Amino acid sequence: MTAAVLTVSDSCSRGERVDLSGPAVAEALLRRNFQVVLRAVVADERAAIQEKLIELCRGARLVVTTGGTGIAPRDVTPEATIAVCHRLVEGIAEQIRLRGIQKTPFAALSRAVCGVREASLILNLPGRPAGAVESLEAVMDLLPHALELIAGKTEHKEGR
Repeated sequence: MTAAVLTVSDSCSRGERVDLSGPAVAEALLRRNFQVVLRAVVADERAAIQEKLIELCRGARLVVTTGGTGIAPRDVTPEATIAVCHRLVEGIAEQIRLRGIQKTPFAALSRAVCGVREASLILNLPGRPAGAVESLEAVMDLLPHALELIAGKTEHKEGR
């Protein structure tokens, strides 16, 4: 299973801050047998995010973003994701928020989305390293099956 990680951060894209979230998410994916084939950093600019998402979907089945999912004026990752996806998978984002609210009420401020673009699944995560990894872990067990379904493997397995 191939994966790409996109960090959305003005300060990281300008080199003013070290990206900690992207590497943390990549490590969590590696621990779960994903092959992280691409990593990138982009500014909080809708057009740039959309362009990079499209590019990353060409090379990876799972594209995970970190950052830009809140309600601040420059948080536009969800809008960029929605613009490039053909279908949304609301339940995955709901599961992330549900798990997050158990730790902090601020998780309710997340606007993160999840969606399908061609044969890839795009998943938005928060920008803080701990929050990003916790959010990913909340849905990690769903991701392989979701990727199988997107690939057309719809036969039912025991327990599903």
